[in-house]
Amino acid sequence: MALANWWVVLVVVGTAVVAIAIGVLLGLRGGAKTDAHERARVARAERLRALPTFRQALNRRVLALSGILLLGVIAVVSAGVVAARPMSSQTIQPVNTSRDIMLCLDVSGSMSEVDVEVLTVFEELLDSFEGERIGLTIFNSSPVQIFPLTDDYPFIREHLQSIRESFDYLDEVPEHWVGTLNGNGASLIGDGLAACAMAFDHPDDERSRSIIFATDNEINGASIVTLDEAAAYSASVGVRVFALNPVEGKDADVSAELTRAAEATGGQAYGLRDTTTVSDIVAQVQEQEATELKGQAQVVWTDTPNLWIVVLLVAMLSFVVVLWRVKL
Repeated sequence: MALANWWVVLVVVGTAVVAIAIGVLLGLRGGAKTDAHERARVARAERLRALPTFRQALNRRVLALSGILLLGVIAVVSAGVVAARPMSSQTIQPVNTSRDIMLCLDVSGSMSEVDVEVLTVFEELLDSFEGERIGLTIFNSSPVQIFPLTDDYPFIREHLQSIRESFDYLDEVPEHWVGTLNGNGASLIGDGLAACAMAFDHPDDERSRSIIFATDNEINGASIVTLDEAAAYSASVGVRVFALNPVEGKDADVSAELTRAAEATGGQAYGLRDTTTVSDIVAQVQEQEATELKGQAQVVWTDTPNLWIVVLLVAMLSFVVVLWRVKL
């Protein structure tokens, strides 16, 4: 047990000691003032004091007065402890037993409609998530992380809505899109996928990690990392890639390359206009086995005055009962 205001107990105990000392001094001074004439008013008083019944009554009286004093001290000290706020500590280590999902969106001009659809679906699905950590990275000629993995769903919803609305721009490029135009070319999906795979934290923990990767795989320019290299890296860190291809069937070679990369990670590629929807893909991701992620241990202090309140009430009630019986 710890006391939030331990000095209160010292003040109370000091006050009780001073009060007892003053009472003893006053009693001694009162006894000293009693003169011999006043003590001699009862003749043969020594014989009366020698009677067994008198001695028993006197002992009971002394015992009762001692009990009153003891109960009073207990009540005062208990009240001081309650006022000092007794507290107990408990170490809590939060555990997140869920999955990590990174949205990885190609924001080149040909992907606007697809990205809006993906963001809209995720906004609708947020209410059904139960602890999944969501992150968002967008890319064009260079990748930009919009927000890291988090389970703060109001925060996620706010940013998903902001990004979705930013696709309606006409002239001025939105501020958070500027970072996606730092490279040479467009839709450099190898760089984008590699950046998304590197955004997963706690690499030593066995966790369910997935990337929902929306791109048409229409590369324009030379990327630092190829799609196959990014897929190989994703597989090496235990990340599955679920690719959304809005042009499935338009270019067989391009679609086959994206499918091969996704399957190399243990994931899968989907044609967005097929019968499979974004929500179906999320359902498949959620079917993966969840594992524990332990958060930072925290020490939580709570007030625990209950025992001392009970002691205070019992002492006060006993004090009143004994006081009434003694008839002081």
